[in-house]
Amino acid sequence: MTPPLDSAASPAPRSTPSRVVAPVALVDLRAGEVEELRYPATSVLVFAGVPGAGKSTALHRFFAAGPEAEQPVRTASGALVLDSNHTRNRLRHRLGWLPYPLWRPLVHLAHYRAIRRALRTTDGPVAIHDCATFGWSRELISRWAEEGGRELHMVLIDVPATEARHGQITRGRRVNSVAFTAHCRRWDRLMRSLSAEVPPNPAPLASASVVIVDRPTLSAVARITFEAA
Repeated sequence: MTPPLDSAASPAPRSTPSRVVAPVALVDLRAGEVEELRYPATSVLVFAGVPGAGKSTALHRFFAAGPEAEQPVRTASGALVLDSNHTRNRLRHRLGWLPYPLWRPLVHLAHYRAIRRALRTTDGPVAIHDCATFGWSRELISRWAEEGGRELHMVLIDVPATEARHGQITRGRRVNSVAFTAHCRRWDRLMRSLSAEVPPNPAPLASASVVIVDRPTLSAVARITFEAA
């Protein structure tokens, strides 16, 4: 799996009060100091980034959604966690004898079907693993969230390609160079669209909020919480 987000040097103790951020619109927290991200009770919270950025690691750290799970994980706080790696673990029992590229599309299909079902039928918040480098996937999740009467929020984990590649190697699931380069190109395009010189807004992602973080900032976040229903 991707190296722990807290593997970087621990930040020095601070005497300033805890920072709790309830994101609205576009919030760039790269190189920032935040201890808690707080969201509405029925939020759809998407952790996005290129392969190896640390999406699954974040889901594991904040929601105890272990990397070996084979089904969506329900947390003690009531959040439902959907990680495509859990879908892959489940399908491996039947398809693992085949090279993964041959059944990767089935993993993606099953993952998005699970997302759609969860956003229609699940009570409480839903946390999702998605690269967000494809416009069609962002549009689908946004539409399903709206149909379910939920707010869509996104955490974009922005890391250099070299760090993401190292994360892939460490977890033992390396994306081929052509696909990874395409992911990085689309990610850079998305970052540029969000940094355009216009009033801060998450319009390119059609979501209530977009938080951009780097690994050190995300490692310093102690918790992600959802308001009581």
